[in-house]
Amino acid sequence: MKTQVGIIGGGPAGLLLSQILHLRGIDSVILERQSRVYVMGRIRAGVIEQGMQRMLREAEVGARMDREGLVHAGFQIAFGDRLERIDLESLTGGTTVMVYGQTAITRDLYEARDALGGVVIDEAEDVGPHGLETDAPYLTFRKNGVEERLDCDFVAACDGYHGVGRQSIPADILRTYERVYPFGWLGVLSETRPIADELIYANHERGFALCSQRSKSLSRYYLQCSLEDDVEEWPDDRFWEELTARLPDEVAATLETGPSIEKSIAQLRSFVAEPLQYGRLFLAGDAGHIVPPTGAKGLNLAASDVHYLSGALIAYYDNGDREGLDTYSERALARVWKAERFSWWMTNMLHKYSENGEFGVKMQQAELDYLFSSEAAMTALAENYVGLPY
Repeated sequence: MKTQVGIIGGGPAGLLLSQILHLRGIDSVILERQSRVYVMGRIRAGVIEQGMQRMLREAEVGARMDREGLVHAGFQIAFGDRLERIDLESLTGGTTVMVYGQTAITRDLYEARDALGGVVIDEAEDVGPHGLETDAPYLTFRKNGVEERLDCDFVAACDGYHGVGRQSIPADILRTYERVYPFGWLGVLSETRPIADELIYANHERGFALCSQRSKSLSRYYLQCSLEDDVEEWPDDRFWEELTARLPDEVAATLETGPSIEKSIAQLRSFVAEPLQYGRLFLAGDAGHIVPPTGAKGLNLAASDVHYLSGALIAYYDNGDREGLDTYSERALARVWKAERFSWWMTNMLHKYSENGEFGVKMQQAELDYLFSSEAAMTALAENYVGLPY
């Protein structure tokens, strides 16, 4: 089997890259370790920056997003006895974000690839990159017990944090930077009316909380929890009681509760690998970096990686220009590190850190007081939240 770009990973990054390349006449094959049912069942973030929205439309997969997505012109932060709003639209000159779930984006991309005859090989086991420093790299994998080989010009590793892509970069070349946070997020998805029209982030003495949504009838809520907690220790009644306690009374009074349809605990980390390329291998998305979900940057960073990588590949195949390929890592990482900084800052400002003591609490209070007393500070937050330009 032969193609131009071999893509490891059938999540949003790999699918979007494949779709964009196809529309420019560049062939690709996606190798996905899991089944399509598994990939479609993953519940992930859904706050989409303007840049990613534009990319999805240009990739001809934005129609359903524009019909069903919820445009948000701001969000709220609760702390102490205050509930303050960040007006994204006015602070950024008209920029907003879109609430549209990653599961829906993945569905739209799969349907688009199927409609155009895109090749996605699900349940491809033991994928291995080879010859990455040569002009003829290839991927080996096993499908239905049969060993297969995919020859290609380039390899795009969109296979997540635990994938084989990053592991294929020699240890003496790869550098990693990591911050593991001392708490997790307990997330619940419920078929209930969202508590508010916009997201609410809460800084509370009991711990952080987030009120989010997937649609007008599907809510997503999060609580800061101990990493030692188990989901079984959090029956629905306990979750709703704790969420209510961390919200202002006027907000909690509007909370609609109901049975959870998904519940999980996620550890928070900041992680960056450098470089994002090695020979003819290029990392994109979680394969190269992870952000805590506080700033809603994970999926959007994957999209910006795809923006830089797809542009570089198109330039190469159109006119032999290698500059975009040679500078991919540098250009992508410049934006990655800014998003890492923002997500780290948001996480530090809103979460409870027991080890920081009362001094840490006072610093958070001062940070929040300053934020909402300064239009410049609110503008800086808004500019980062809606997404820095590509």
